[in-house]
Amino acid sequence: MSYSITPEPEENRSSQVDPVKLEQLLRAKRAEQNMLLAVAAGFLASVGSAILWAAITYATGYQIGFMAIGVGFLVGYAVKALGKGMTAVFGVVGAAFALFGCLFGNFLTAFVALSQLEESSSALVLSTFVTSPGLIVDVMKETFSPIDLLFYAIAVYEGFKLSFGGPSEEELAEIQKSPETV
Repeated sequence: MSYSITPEPEENRSSQVDPVKLEQLLRAKRAEQNMLLAVAAGFLASVGSAILWAAITYATGYQIGFMAIGVGFLVGYAVKALGKGMTAVFGVVGAAFALFGCLFGNFLTAFVALSQLEESSSALVLSTFVTSPGLIVDVMKETFSPIDLLFYAIAVYEGFKLSFGGPSEEELAEIQKSPETV
C-alpha cells in the first residue's frame, strides 16, 4: 500500500464520476435554477450593500472606494445562493447588479455628504434630486475618481464570477463510482 501527497490528476478524478449519476445531478440542479429569484436577490443585495457603503462612509467620514469589492462579493453570493444558476446568464445578472450597487453606493455617499455639507435635511436634498434628475449625473461626475473604475471592474468581475457555478466538490464526491466499477 502506498500513499502520495500529490493530488490526483484532474482526468483521474473526473473519470471516477458515474456519468449516469452526474447527468441526474445536473438535471436536478438545472431544475432548481430560478432567474426571478436571482434578479430579486441581486437587486436587494445591491441596494443593501449600497446603503451599507453609505452608512460606513457616514460613520467613518471617509469615502472608501474598495467598498465596491464588497458590493460585488455580496451581490454575486446572493445571486448564486438564491438563483442557484449554472450558466453565464446568472453571471451577467450578478455583474449588472454589482455595477448598479457600486453606482448607487457612490450616489448615496454623495447624498449623505451633501446633506451634511448643506446642513439640511435628507428629505430636502432628496426632493432636489427628484425635481432635478440631471443633478444626479452632475454629482456623480463631480465625485468620480479614476480609481473608481478599477474598483468597479473588480466588483463586476466578482459579481459575474460568483453568481453561478456547477456541482460542489461534495456533490461530486457523492456520485463517485464504486472502486470495483472503476
